[in-house]
Amino acid sequence: MPNCGCHRLSLSHGFPLACVLHFIGSEEHTFTAWCNSHLRKAGTQIENIEEDLRNGLKLMLLLEVISGERLPRPDRGKMRFHKIANVNKALDYITSKGVKLVSIGAEEIVDGNVKMTLGMIWTIILRFAIQDISVEETSAKEGLLLWCQRKTAPYRNVNVQNFHCSWKDGLAFCALIHRHRPDLIDYAKLNKDDHLGNLSLALEIAEKHLDIPKMLDPEDIINTPKPDERAIMTYVSCFYHAFAGAEQAETAANRICKVLGLLEWIRRTTPWLEKRTPENTVEAMRRKLEDFRDYRRIHKPPKVQEKCQLEISFNTLQTKLHISHRPAFMPSEGKMVSDIAAAWQGLDQAEKGYEEWLLTDIRRLERVEHLAEKFQQKAATHESWAQGKDQLLTLKDYESASLTELRALLRKHEAFESDLAAHQDRVEQIAAIAQELNELDYHAAAVINERCQSICDHWDQLGTLTQKRREALERTEKLLETIDQLFLEFAKRSAPFNNWMEGAMEDLQDMFMVHSVDEVQSLISAHDQFKATLAEADSERQAILSIYNEVQKIAQSYGISSKLTNIYCDITPAIINQKWEKVKKLVPQRDGTLHEELSRQHANERLRRQFAAQANAIGPWIQTRMEEIARCSADLAGTLEDQMNHLKQYEHNIINYKPNIDRLEGDHQLIQESLIFDNKHTNYTMEHMRVGWESLLTTVARTINEMETQILTRDAKGISQQQLNDFRSSFTHFDRKKKGGMETDDFRACLISMGYDLGEAEFARIMSLVDPDGAGVVTFQSFVDFMTRETGDTETSEQVIASFRILAADKPYILVDELRRELPPEQAEYCISRMPPYQGPDGVPGALDYTAFSTVLYGESDL
Repeated sequence: MPNCGCHRLSLSHGFPLACVLHFIGSEEHTFTAWCNSHLRKAGTQIENIEEDLRNGLKLMLLLEVISGERLPRPDRGKMRFHKIANVNKALDYITSKGVKLVSIGAEEIVDGNVKMTLGMIWTIILRFAIQDISVEETSAKEGLLLWCQRKTAPYRNVNVQNFHCSWKDGLAFCALIHRHRPDLIDYAKLNKDDHLGNLSLALEIAEKHLDIPKMLDPEDIINTPKPDERAIMTYVSCFYHAFAGAEQAETAANRICKVLGLLEWIRRTTPWLEKRTPENTVEAMRRKLEDFRDYRRIHKPPKVQEKCQLEISFNTLQTKLHISHRPAFMPSEGKMVSDIAAAWQGLDQAEKGYEEWLLTDIRRLERVEHLAEKFQQKAATHESWAQGKDQLLTLKDYESASLTELRALLRKHEAFESDLAAHQDRVEQIAAIAQELNELDYHAAAVINERCQSICDHWDQLGTLTQKRREALERTEKLLETIDQLFLEFAKRSAPFNNWMEGAMEDLQDMFMVHSVDEVQSLISAHDQFKATLAEADSERQAILSIYNEVQKIAQSYGISSKLTNIYCDITPAIINQKWEKVKKLVPQRDGTLHEELSRQHANERLRRQFAAQANAIGPWIQTRMEEIARCSADLAGTLEDQMNHLKQYEHNIINYKPNIDRLEGDHQLIQESLIFDNKHTNYTMEHMRVGWESLLTTVARTINEMETQILTRDAKGISQQQLNDFRSSFTHFDRKKKGGMETDDFRACLISMGYDLGEAEFARIMSLVDPDGAGVVTFQSFVDFMTRETGDTETSEQVIASFRILAADKPYILVDELRRELPPEQAEYCISRMPPYQGPDGVPGALDYTAFSTVLYGESDL
């Protein structure tokens, strides 16, 4: 925090005297009003700040009011030393609060030094009105500014960035008032251009309704380019304390009122705990117990916390209201802290015996309900078991059963007899429980007795029916044993025959995929062998059906149900006959399908041979032309024109061969449409043919283009035929991948073979000439250009001078920037370091003489 006690306004800082006096006057007015806003609480005020504080009495009183603390007793004398002593007591108190006073002494205050007095008051304002302001981890001035920004953010035309110019139009003051007291100002009707009206309205409302005195002069604020920051801060701090303090007090009061709701909760809960009406069921009593435990675990703990917090919040509220000189908070009658304590004591008393009563009554009901539930469970279990048993015992199901089924029924009946004996004990238990419930005078005992009697009567009936059913089952068992043997034999022979027919149907309907005539003929041969076995299969079918016919005869002779089922298999005579008819129907269908496929494969074979004959002729022809073109391009015996003529003739022959490729494409289209995927008559595919043909066209066109380029290069560079042949021989030798260009390592090997002594820098320079794009490949044209420069005549000094003149835009001199812009860095720096200054009359500063440099360059070999 800056120490405002030593703050100086000096003319040496560039402030006009009138401006300095204005600042002092503005602060004096504001600070006087601020002091009076506190002194009036002690029943006094000041009129002139530099005069009325000289004796130190009102200064000490001011500090006592704003701090709430007592200062040492003041000296009541009127002598100068009495006044100095009083002022020193005030200054000592200020220092004790952590404020460092610089250049402010009691003598200056006693002498009425207005600047020192105002500095002292500003220090007091900062310490007691602004320093303790804290908003979002910011404090003092920054905290007050952030508070203003947060409060005025929603308002149009308000942008608080400081404590001077942001307040000139008065809207910021109006926004602060409206934010907290919207009933005092209609913000929507304010005119942002009416600065005086807005300021006057805000100051008047603050004084009238908020008890904030007018500390500012609206006209001074408007007429000053930059209003006094300390005056604005002082006035704004009053708004903060008025609104922030009120908000805290009201929040605390609301919290107290909310906590006082605890009393109502206690009054609602106590009767609930005092009510001890028992329920008829354990579940109902357990719900009561669960509600009580929820009350102890969930509902009561927050109320205990609220009760403890009540006294703390009440005392805190009273303290804050006392400090801010507001009336003490008094809850309505019957809602004092003592009332809540008394009510809480009554709640504790009601709670003590409630849980014990609940547990005792639950145990009482559990015994009765346990016996009733046990009876219900055993009775329900028995009734569930006995339900439908009498109907089952009277069934005539054995009359239509097979031997296996009948034996199963016998075993099932034996198991039932064992089960019936086991249930005897349960019936006895049910009767005993019913008797005990009668003795305990159970409220539903009549229902229990009626149900118990019904169970016992039904039990006796089941015993009689069980004996009758056993006798009927044993009579029927012997009758079905003969039929069972015949069914077993039928199953043993029908199962494999049925599997054979299913396999035959699968084979006859199986989809086949063949790719040759041989494969189809193999399928036809296998089908002929299958047809030869059909007569033997038909004999087996008739033998199996005769077994089933014998079963039907026995059943009719002895009056057994004709709806007998073979338990050994699911196959019936109808199934066998149905599948046999399907096999006979599928045989001729298979014959037709196989012969159709044989015809299609013959047609495919013709297409394969036709395509293979053409492909086997075209493939070698393309390879031969490629080799001829390669030999022609590598032939160094003739002239370039002779080679060009040969290549043109090759190109003409290739174009005339195109109809053969088209015919091959047509044959390939037919093969594709016929879904032919292989051809053993040729190794060529259509893709091979297309790639070879495109490669042939590309090769002859590229070779012709290269030959034309070589002719143009030879004629343009003045190279002899022999030199060009040598260049081409070297290039062809080192073009190892035969792609029409040497890679970087191949080019280095070529230069070394021709005697070049290459370092890395020199090779990099050469590569920048032959491969300026950095592609990593040296073309034949670039190679020829390089070799032409290497073997040709050296440029003359006149050529170099002409080149420099082009770079210099026809000036007789050249500048350093032009050299660096046009030449590579190393060459540019070389020229700059050796080129002499230009001495001509039309030169400019920094001009260089390229003519002299070029002459010396070609005259001295060591330059």
